[in-house]
Amino acid sequence: MLQELQVGVITQTHGIRGEVKVFPTTDDVNRFKKLKEVMLDTEKERLTMEIESVKFFKQYVILKFRGYDSINDIEKYKRAKLLVTRDKAVKLKKDEYFIADLIGLKVVTGDGESFGTLKDVLATGANDVYVVERPDTSEVLLPAIKECILNVDMEQGCISVHIMDGLLD
Repeated sequence: MLQELQVGVITQTHGIRGEVKVFPTTDDVNRFKKLKEVMLDTEKERLTMEIESVKFFKQYVILKFRGYDSINDIEKYKRAKLLVTRDKAVKLKKDEYFIADLIGLKVVTGDGESFGTLKDVLATGANDVYVVERPDTSEVLLPAIKECILNVDMEQGCISVHIMDGLLD
């Protein structure tokens, strides 16, 4: 399991006082109000950034980091990922999982037959959809509903599924 989880991506600067516009990659954008710091990952370096203020604008979060007071200080971090350590992640309810932990799990049918590997999770309005890559590299989309996803066993690294009629047509 990853020890760090992505909570957002800096899309651009916001104004001239060092604020950035962040596209949240978390289900609960209000979690930014409780965060005191995040790790900024530029792919070349990682910096711990102390959050000074949080605002919301449309689907974005506007963050101001302590010590970054002008557009010139912060604009080099466009497209950087914002990460938190697992201990600062939101607490999950029963039968909830971080997408990062699900990606790569083996997918088997209810009778134990190998079906593929979980490649991605798509968020839709009604329910998530699991993208499963089959051994022949084709993809199957499975709705993340109780009738289809029978069990997720994180210890075994396996998801047990029921292939509903019509899903493979």
